[in-house]
Amino acid sequence: MSSHLAAALVVFCLLQIFIVAKMGGSLLLHLGIIIAIGGFAIAARGLERRWEMLDQSGLSAHGLAVRFRRDLLQLWSASIMGGLLWIPVAIIFRALFG
Repeated sequence: MSSHLAAALVVFCLLQIFIVAKMGGSLLLHLGIIIAIGGFAIAARGLERRWEMLDQSGLSAHGLAVRFRRDLLQLWSASIMGGLLWIPVAIIFRALFG
């Protein structure tokens, strides 16, 4: 899970930076990126802790595999969709503040 968390964080960061840069992001949007990345990192640490506990729980291999696939789907969905959410934010910001 650690490798997936690290890769998802990188994808999340790159999407945000690329989208805000292409939309002509201001300092305020860049500060928003910093806050979003911090929130994602905190959530990722929580997921990592969950897997440390699941590893010690003694669940069957099948039970762990089902949870792993579900968590991977949620992780990558949040990473990609969270990064893409900057598109409407940047459009609204540009419309309001030019």
